[in-house]
Amino acid sequence: MNGNGQTPLDRISRLYRQVTGRGLTREDLFGVLDRAQRQGLFEQDTLDTIERVVQVSELRVRDIMIPRARMVVISKAQTPEEILPLVIGSAHSRFPVVDSDRDRVIGVLLAKDLLRFFQDPDESFSWKDMLRPAVLVPESKRLNVLLVEFRASRNHMAIVVDEYGGTAGLVTIEDVLEQIVGEIEDEHDIDEEAGMVMRRGDNEFVVKAVIELEDFNEMLGTQLDEDEYHTLGGAVVSRFERVPQRGEKIRFEGLEFEVLNADSRRVHLIRVRRLPGAAAQDEPRAQ
Repeated sequence: MNGNGQTPLDRISRLYRQVTGRGLTREDLFGVLDRAQRQGLFEQDTLDTIERVVQVSELRVRDIMIPRARMVVISKAQTPEEILPLVIGSAHSRFPVVDSDRDRVIGVLLAKDLLRFFQDPDESFSWKDMLRPAVLVPESKRLNVLLVEFRASRNHMAIVVDEYGGTAGLVTIEDVLEQIVGEIEDEHDIDEEAGMVMRRGDNEFVVKAVIELEDFNEMLGTQLDEDEYHTLGGAVVSRFERVPQRGEKIRFEGLEFEVLNADSRRVHLIRVRRLPGAAAQDEPRAQ
């Protein structure tokens, strides 16, 4: 995005209007790119990357953030000895530091700074003196704008705040970059008006992983355990006993679940298919 707030699609559309006399739609652009790829002007991987770059300009922070409940945070009341196991166990490099609750983020602790503290301990020096300022961004900020700000400020993490100023989650530069270079099937192929579920046939659906299990069961007439898990993504991850990768499948409760979009932290999008009959093996299959 440039200084006047235009996205790449806006600039291409303006040039297209100057040449043809009519506006360029997203479908026009992708149609031209698809024909160019089929004619051998560039590879399919290049086409996928171009499409994701355009799509990133339409995504907002709320679409990819790590929710508040899943944030790994450090309390300012903890000692370095209490913090170290958390740092090692999570394998993250940056940690929000909170004062009493998650709505009061006072800074960000870098794991490498904490390790320097242990390497050269000094009782007169507090680990809290190592905190970096916490960058706050609204849920509605566009990802391409955030990426520019990350690069300009050299920050790698931002705390996401809701309209009331409370902590909604966090987002990292890696989360944004994964939308461009990661193995992603666009979760926004689901029209916003369609909600969480898009029907792809009589027995096939594309579903956002954050859908509440109660809503999923009601929409599809299923009976997944709502007491043990809150979301469809949680139920699927629990069956794998790890965060599955894109393309992996698992069968249970007469359904086949295929991961269409996932990153290193969570599943975003799932294809659900009803199996013929009720026989289904509860065995994960990677493809």
